[in-house]
Amino acid sequence: MPHDRVTTARPVRQPQDNVPQTKQQRDDLLAVIRQYVEAHGPVPPLSIGELRAHTEAVLEQAGMDRKYTDYAAVLVNNEVWRETVAAIPYEKRLLLLPKCLRSSTECPASFDDLGLLCEHCGRCAIDELKSQAEQLGYAVLVAEGSPVVMGLIETGRIEAVVGASCLSVLERVFPYMEAGAVPGVAIPLLRDGCADTSVDLDWVWEAIYQTTDDQTRRLDLDALHEQVNAWFSQEALAQMIAPQPDETEQVALDWMAKAGKRWRPFLGVCAYKALSTDGSPATDKDLQRIAVAVECFHKASLVHDDIEDGDSERYGEKTLHSEHGVPVALNIGDLLLGDGYRLLVETDASDERKAKLLNAAVQGHRTLCLGQGRELAWARAPRPLTVDQVLEIFRMKTAPAFEVALRLGAVLAGCDDRVGSVLKQYSESLGIAYQIRDDLDDLRSPDGIDLCASRRPSVLLALAYEMGDEAKRTRIERQWAPSATDADRQQVRQIVSAQEVELAAMRLMESYKAQAIGSLIALKNANLKGLLRRVMGKIFNDFEIMGCCNDHPPRHAPRRD
Repeated sequence: MPHDRVTTARPVRQPQDNVPQTKQQRDDLLAVIRQYVEAHGPVPPLSIGELRAHTEAVLEQAGMDRKYTDYAAVLVNNEVWRETVAAIPYEKRLLLLPKCLRSSTECPASFDDLGLLCEHCGRCAIDELKSQAEQLGYAVLVAEGSPVVMGLIETGRIEAVVGASCLSVLERVFPYMEAGAVPGVAIPLLRDGCADTSVDLDWVWEAIYQTTDDQTRRLDLDALHEQVNAWFSQEALAQMIAPQPDETEQVALDWMAKAGKRWRPFLGVCAYKALSTDGSPATDKDLQRIAVAVECFHKASLVHDDIEDGDSERYGEKTLHSEHGVPVALNIGDLLLGDGYRLLVETDASDERKAKLLNAAVQGHRTLCLGQGRELAWARAPRPLTVDQVLEIFRMKTAPAFEVALRLGAVLAGCDDRVGSVLKQYSESLGIAYQIRDDLDDLRSPDGIDLCASRRPSVLLALAYEMGDEAKRTRIERQWAPSATDADRQQVRQIVSAQEVELAAMRLMESYKAQAIGSLIALKNANLKGLLRRVMGKIFNDFEIMGCCNDHPPRHAPRRD
């Protein structure tokens, strides 16, 4: 990798003491606040006394320390105003971002009297946030201070403010907002100060996109996910696939019921829920058929993939071929493919829609096989791959399953023609980000796949090779030699585990998540746009998303055309 493209790693800083330390804790607190506001219905604008009382009640209900009072108060105030802000057109909203999210050493932007003039260089989160908000119709300022905000509000052009800021600034601004009864949603930075700042970026995106046009915004995604998971119990699967299973069918049912997050069938159901108001509603049974078909295709691909990769474990248990032998496993994989196509044909959809359902599945099936073919060709003669080459394999192997799920839901709702191109772009970026996360999970987990011992392309290995000096590159190349020893592979593990490699992968993942979000701009259906945005946050909610002053642009971030 050329020297000017190397990203300097920055230590990940913990949130300050008066902010919950993990993303899960912050998400849990937000969930309690939303339940509280729904139950008690406080009316904005809240005085400081009202806000304090509600915040104390929320912290008591959440069982959290009083040191989080200031942070929780901001979230309570956000939730009280949320419906009001959602009803205000994007064109009447201001997005206010702190300039400390920029790269202080690399930022080429200049300043005027109102704030930073972003050059869209891609070196920080400001670029994506500003670009997408402006496409929606927002006015955007990268500046600090209440006088600028209040001046714009007094002109009548701005009726609501969405933004991010540190707790100390929000504390100073609150009296102005409360006195002017200004609707606002403010996402607190996780650390005060003007350097190395960070923010839960998924919350910022949610605040930017929220609109009352999105009729799914109150849809409980956790409950919907649980409903989908229930379709994969042994009993539910037997009713759908094989009510009186023989020995072969029982093996298939057992494999289908094994652990899994069911994100793909969940995506299909979400797409249908978002679009079904525009088309003829399908029966619950048809929706279940679509979801199970998606998982049949996915689980079949895993069976074949495990055989081809020589993997002996999955989900912490033996792979199907390790337990039953290769011939049985191959047959089960083929059976599940047949069951998937059968379920699509058995829907009560019209013949035209059935043809579209089958076409979507066939196209995804074919692309996935071509991607696997590239991986197998590499495995016959493994060598260092560029990051772009690895990402192309990810695009072909992982993204099709997401696209098939979304397209099947859209077809069932009768809306696929209007959203197909966006779903493709969204799925490709989502699939790549998801696979990068899998690589990161494998790196971090003692039970994960050994990226150095396994013969499959890894974005972490590719990054380590491109970022490494000649000595490190030689060690990485040596691991595939017939004479390679465990000591050689251990050296490569140390190279791949370096913090700068992990952080580069995280930045790369974030860039593809941002591209997935950006693809939604083209959607005219607010339900689908809002729901897919929320689904992104749900799928990746175990990652703390950093927006940091010293972040440089990822080398392989997707280009914006």
